[in-house]
Amino acid sequence: MNTKWAVNLMRKEIYRIIGTSDENNLYNRIYNYFMLVVIVISLIPLAFKTNNMGFQIIDKVCVTIFIIDYILRLITADYKYNSKSVFSFLRYPFSFMAIIDLISILPSISAANSVFKMLRLMRMVRTFRVFRVFRMARHSKSFRIITKVFKNSKGPLAAVGTLAIVYILISALIILNVEPNSFNSFFEAVYWATVSLTTVGYGDIYPITTAGRVVTMLSSVFGIAIVALPAGIITAGYMEEIEEERKHPDEDSQK
Repeated sequence: MNTKWAVNLMRKEIYRIIGTSDENNLYNRIYNYFMLVVIVISLIPLAFKTNNMGFQIIDKVCVTIFIIDYILRLITADYKYNSKSVFSFLRYPFSFMAIIDLISILPSISAANSVFKMLRLMRMVRTFRVFRVFRMARHSKSFRIITKVFKNSKGPLAAVGTLAIVYILISALIILNVEPNSFNSFFEAVYWATVSLTTVGYGDIYPITTAGRVVTMLSSVFGIAIVALPAGIITAGYMEEIEEERKHPDEDSQK
């Protein structure tokens, strides 16, 4: 009985260090800063095309730390969900951040373990390591605020995203029929519409007729308005979250 109590006490202390966002907890702050540094270091090899021994050592050390972090979070899942049920441990691996953790770990395992050699056929496997940057949302207060903004504004952002997709498809259909000689497929028209919507303008595909250019001008003008909507929504949400942080500075630490 004493052993079980000691184990539970140890798991609770581990969760206070790795699973909360208590700025008054020195060990929690140190752990978050340490993990942020590890995440940044783990991304360094991705900035180079070569894969020398030094980069391999960096990746192995960092992924070992990530695996330990994943295991510690798994064994303290009951404290995260405030439930002593075994389902807490089954629920955690399917949470968003746990999936991100697994995606960021798996490429390094696949490179070292023959069981996952089939994954090495995928060029995207190495790219999956970029997902490690999303781990910062757990350890950085700024990232946590931005995550809250997207979570609280998902309704308006989804509406704007739907509007943008519909606008792109309609623009693509119009330009494809107005100027069929400049676009070989509907995909090229969608590509053009997307570039026009974002006002990037690569210039690799463009209309040459007067009617096509008129459509392009209209698409670009309306595109500016559609692109500006998410920026306004996110900015307003960010300011609300900053204000909430000022009113309730200890709210995160109590979760």
